[in-house]
Amino acid sequence: MHHDAALEKLTHDHRFAADGEAQSERRTLWVVALTAVTMVAEIVGGLWTGSMALLADGWHMGSHVAALGLAAFAYRFARTHAHDRRFSMGTGKVGSLTGFSSALLLGVIALLMIWESIGRLADPVAIDYSTAIIVTLIGLAVNIASAVMLSGHGHGHDQHHAHDHAHNQHQHHGHHHHDHNLRAAYVHVLTDALTSLLALVALLGGLWLGLNWLDPLMGIVGAAVILWWARGLLRECARVLLDMEADPATARTIRQRIESDADNRVVDLHLWQVGTGHLALIVSLATHHPRPPEHYRRLLGGIGNLSHCTFEIIPCDDRRCEPSLT
Repeated sequence: MHHDAALEKLTHDHRFAADGEAQSERRTLWVVALTAVTMVAEIVGGLWTGSMALLADGWHMGSHVAALGLAAFAYRFARTHAHDRRFSMGTGKVGSLTGFSSALLLGVIALLMIWESIGRLADPVAIDYSTAIIVTLIGLAVNIASAVMLSGHGHGHDQHHAHDHAHNQHQHHGHHHHDHNLRAAYVHVLTDALTSLLALVALLGGLWLGLNWLDPLMGIVGAAVILWWARGLLRECARVLLDMEADPATARTIRQRIESDADNRVVDLHLWQVGTGHLALIVSLATHHPRPPEHYRRLLGGIGNLSHCTFEIIPCDDRRCEPSLT
């Protein structure tokens, strides 16, 4: 009985969740509903009025309904599988996976927008500007409302939140606290707002100045900006998915703290992100004065985001320690 109690005390879960995930999930579902309604309105409006900018915005929103739906699904999947031991380091990377997928989808839609816009430049069509402007204004209003709903909840700004974990209490900071799932949803609604704004500029230019070529040109400009945003999101998510070193500065600090104690020498160190605001650490160290793992964990106290630490302690003797590790 005592043995089981001791084991239970040592056991910890691998739920590396972002702060406020439930709230983010609800907000994302509301944005999915808003975006779906606007998508239908803009596609119908684009076909009716002949506006490429408006039709492109509607197609773009269609891709976002799928991407935002995927984001909502990711939150649910991560939550319902949080304690599934088949995921050896938890489900914290699900958000980065869906963020990466969303960025790819953004890129594909942007390329399609460029292709169709070039076709419209070569073969212009008549546009009902007054109706198209009304529909575009409605779409822009929905995009702004969606962006406000998703803003300030991990879409790219550094945030600091206290968080209790079984190992210690840390402050989350830096890019490790980015919720890539929510950030992808936020980027999607931002690109919607951008394409709606550019469509509005193009339509007003066509209505007031007779610049019919402005409509497909703005489709190309919007697509280029979307490609740029998608590229940045791809890079951020890929770093997490490929287990790139999370933060070289933090890794240096960890090495310095361990090696400043006794005659410890770090011979191997792995630091990577396992969830929003959560880092995992594996350290192999050689020493003539081995101590329990808790001693080394205390040495790292105050270093934020370290949610899962594993230590391999290699006892040294004078015959083999120095030659083998130099």
